Amino acid sequence: MAGAKQRTAIVFGARNLGRAVLELLIAEGWAVTAVARSRETLDGAAAAGALAIPGDITDAASVRSCLAEATAAHGPLDLAVNAASAYGGTRTGPFGGGPISEAGADAFDSWAAAPGRSAFTFLSIAGAWFREHERPGTLIQVTGGSARRAMAGRGLWAAGSFAVRAITNAAALELREQGIHVALLIVDAGIEPIAGGGRPGVDPAALADPRELARAVRFLAEQGARGTTHELQITPLAERWVP
Repeated sequence: MAGAKQRTAIVFGARNLGRAVLELLIAEGWAVTAVARSRETLDGAAAAGALAIPGDITDAASVRSCLAEATAAHGPLDLAVNAASAYGGTRTGPFGGGPISEAGADAFDSWAAAPGRSAFTFLSIAGAWFREHERPGTLIQVTGGSARRAMAGRGLWAAGSFAVRAITNAAALELREQGIHVALLIVDAGIEPIAGGGRPGVDPAALADPRELARAVRFLAEQGARGTTHELQITPLAERWVP
């Protein structure tokens, strides 16, 4: 549409799902800022057409600085997505944290505390940013299927994911009357690498396609005030689904 304002987005975490999101949005005419820690990820995002800036989703000052740089470059934001890993390579012990009776405090900090803190930092800083700028828009927090249920040997991971879900739901309740749409995207499956190739020992059909997930993000971002989704779960048909 002639004269229509270009929509703007910032995506925290641009390696896999985040990369698929920014590629889709750029292809549809959005101005996108990508935030990541690694130089390789930033270079890939820049090659895809995004403004690529280094940042750390676990650091409030860094998140605030990224929002300011994105706004200065592209104008007021319409969408903020947190697809960044909550762990930053700090996970310790067995996958998921291991049995509760055998886990140490370091495992709790890396598997349980880190995800909740990352979601808190994203939603508190980005939510305040949208409020301060009196800007209606959408905040999307991504999490995994552990936000829905605990599993033996992965209780610490579930605790962190439960925290992400609770914090996101609370933010949605607090901000919705101000025209700010907060949504939780639950990916109840492993995510296939965007470059393809699957994952060892996993049926490729049971992995979520990052480009399909990107379309789910776009769906949430384009919802109107009279029809909003605050929680969306994606489960491949070949993966086990638990109501």
